[in-house]
Amino acid sequence: MNLNNKTLLLTGGTGSFGWKFVEIVLEHYSPKKLIVFSRDELKQSDMSNKFQGPALRYFIGDVRDKDRLQRAMDGVDYVIHAAALKQVPACEYNPMEAVKTNVFGAQNVIDAAIDQGVKKVVALSTDKAVNPVNLYGATKLCAEKLFIQANAYSGREGTRFSCVRYGNVAGSRGSVIPVFESQREEGVLTITDKRMTRFWITLGQGVNFVISCLSDMQGGEVFIPKIPSMKIVDLASAIAPGCEFNFVGIRSGEKLHEVLISKDESRTVLEVGDKYVICPPHPWFAQPHYPQGRLVEEEFEYRSDNNDQWISASEFDRLNLS
Repeated sequence: MNLNNKTLLLTGGTGSFGWKFVEIVLEHYSPKKLIVFSRDELKQSDMSNKFQGPALRYFIGDVRDKDRLQRAMDGVDYVIHAAALKQVPACEYNPMEAVKTNVFGAQNVIDAAIDQGVKKVVALSTDKAVNPVNLYGATKLCAEKLFIQANAYSGREGTRFSCVRYGNVAGSRGSVIPVFESQREEGVLTITDKRMTRFWITLGQGVNFVISCLSDMQGGEVFIPKIPSMKIVDLASAIAPGCEFNFVGIRSGEKLHEVLISKDESRTVLEVGDKYVICPPHPWFAQPHYPQGRLVEEEFEYRSDNNDQWISASEFDRLNLS
């Protein structure tokens, strides 16, 4: 995807993904404008101390505020929607706040993008949106549905919307990795269940995948990268070798294994190189755009425990967290 001389807007731009996205875009491209849209002026101030340049714009704003989004998207070519409330316990305790940001905020992004003539929008989703068992996952599932169906609202020549869905991001805020690192000093790590597995992707991989999907998208797809799984006990052993484990049991709203593609979604899933593409079952979607794609077998399910790619404790450095 050539982002040179394009105007980009990144919601949730001061989060972990935003920092890495800005770093990669400025390193490899020469955008006309790169708008960092977020609600925290302190984080924007910290970010502006590291990332500066004539292309950068720092916009204070909240995705709950459609008028501010309308102003921010004036003249924008591409939007990456990364803003979300994503801490599972916080979303459970403050459910309407999660709905306001993750669902109503998604609708505001859609409306503003269509009204301002944005060419493409990629929204970030999560494995927790598949068969959700917590409110965070439920709000992200709802947001996915909004973004996919938004293509019908924007018209044949209007804004195109797609989603990217991937697993746990190594090194991001909210990751278990910093928790294990802090507990390492005490010699005891708290682990929910010894059987637990998770998908893992690095920030850099996530950013590059989003950029590639921005290039490939026709509108209506959900893109899923082929990424490795890791057992939580192996992750803990890699971070804190020799430490004891205290198994505390699965918490409310938590799964033993995560799912990136459900069996019910498999009917429209194409395997395309290093990713899967969930195609929308709508007449407006032109599936021949992926002639190299192979339809997966019936009732295919992409779970963190049935994956064919694994990272062991000794291979932890492959995550390359820098």
